[in-house]
Amino acid sequence: MRKSTKFTASAAVAVAAALALSACSAPSDSDDGDDKDSALLVAASPTPHGDILKFVKDKLAKKAGLKLKVKEFNDYNLPNTATENGEVGANFFQHKPFLDEFNQKNKTHIVPVVNVQIEPLGLYSKKVKKLAELGPGDSIALPNDVTNEGRALKLLADHGLIELKPGVGSGATLKDVKDKKGLDFKELEAPQIPARLKDVTAAIINGNFAIGAKLKPATDALALEEAKDNPYANFLAVKKGKENDPRVKKLAKLLNSPEVKKFIEDKYQGAVIPAFGAPQS
Repeated sequence: MRKSTKFTASAAVAVAAALALSACSAPSDSDDGDDKDSALLVAASPTPHGDILKFVKDKLAKKAGLKLKVKEFNDYNLPNTATENGEVGANFFQHKPFLDEFNQKNKTHIVPVVNVQIEPLGLYSKKVKKLAELGPGDSIALPNDVTNEGRALKLLADHGLIELKPGVGSGATLKDVKDKKGLDFKELEAPQIPARLKDVTAAIINGNFAIGAKLKPATDALALEEAKDNPYANFLAVKKGKENDPRVKKLAKLLNSPEVKKFIEDKYQGAVIPAFGAPQS
């Protein structure tokens, strides 16, 4: 009995030690914080952000000495929450106006690192071929959410189709239109607009929905948002203080590489446009 007890105790110690060692070496999907040799886990929406990150992971990361993991979300709140609490090391899915509102509302500390791409709004029509053909009495469908409606109105103003009140920013609404120039606006949910294109003279459609409607922004749009200095460029983002993580720096460089530029242009044919560089302050 005594020998049996000793053996059992020794075995228990050995098992405990093995379990402790196993726990220390167990793989995890989370970002390892200060361990710069671990994989960088990045939260992303599936398209185009997840696609771009997977291209970097499969084609560029190994050569650059970067271990990269991608976790896709279909929710626009969870990636920032996961970045704030350290579940992931970075995210890629959003633009500055969205992030600013999220940080203010949720008391989070997410900061942009580098711009990558923009999904431009475009003005499309089945009834006219040129902007000059639009005039009084014509109907234009607009996205009805705050961010996209403001973008849509700015696009129209930039091309002289309407006039906005002085000083109006990206949150413009129809109340901020100084001169409609006779146009009749129809506010609709953004995903519904492509199906309603035939019912209006023209419509402003998001790049991702244009893809789904088999529209080619580069050739089909009467007017298209510019990528340069666009506040709606989507960027790589991290929790404040993580900007200088070597893994983040490597990923930022790869996301602004000629290879990624070519991938975006070839795959999305103008529905997604490279918008490299430093984010707007």
